[in-house]
Amino acid sequence: MTDDRERWALILGASSGMGEASALTLAAAGYRICGIHLDFRAALAHVEQVKAKIAAAGSEALYLNMNAADDDRRATALATLRERFDRSRADGRHPYVRVVMHSLAFGSLIPFLAEDPKAGVDRKKMEMTQDVMANSLVYWVQDLWGGGFLEPGSKIYAMTSEGSSRVVPSYGVVSSAKAALESHIRQLAMELAKLGTGVTANSIRAGVTLTPALMKIPEKDAIIASATKRNPTGRMTTPQDVANTILALSGEGTEFINGEIIGVDGGEFVTGS
Repeated sequence: MTDDRERWALILGASSGMGEASALTLAAAGYRICGIHLDFRAALAHVEQVKAKIAAAGSEALYLNMNAADDDRRATALATLRERFDRSRADGRHPYVRVVMHSLAFGSLIPFLAEDPKAGVDRKKMEMTQDVMANSLVYWVQDLWGGGFLEPGSKIYAMTSEGSSRVVPSYGVVSSAKAALESHIRQLAMELAKLGTGVTANSIRAGVTLTPALMKIPEKDAIIASATKRNPTGRMTTPQDVANTILALSGEGTEFINGEIIGVDGGEFVTGS
């Protein structure tokens, strides 16, 4: 059956890395893009470039610069999206959010234990990382579902990594958030299915990918070297690999893929050192 609804993608973390690549790829496939991002000063020029590319693809870019983990800002963003949907409905179209992508990478890269207690994680840093990189997904989905933005065929994706189950010295706080994120996806998938919504939720576990978030990890050089050695393709995962996967999984006939951790890494995760 042909889906003649107006498809939108809501991307949390839409100005760089996997979020940017997915926004451009989905726009080229006919999706309109609502991009949530947090950028300042010089980085805003790049955001304008991304928006221009989306427009050049014949699509629409509704980008909102905000903290995606702030409850009031989330409410304002969804009110803005609702106003945009109302205009589409007034023109006789049927808009809905087909794709929700959670690609927020803002957390503390510090150890749990340090000789100087101030150099180790504290409650504020732990809770901030968990809130942004994991819990915020639940709150966005609650409001999207409650507000009628999601319909049968909607797809929710959360970006995770092998760091959810493996140890890197400075990655412990983020690792715990990724593990929580995967758990949240499983719970959302189950509840959405039991409610008969027709909405699915899956985690995307990308291989080591050259993104701004990776470059902030103190052990990045060792991580890149290990990934390149392990990956049977001889290369790292790219943001475009992830974007292509999200586009394919968002097509028709994928409604029974639900609650999974889907690897996009060329076999990197299953290959020994």
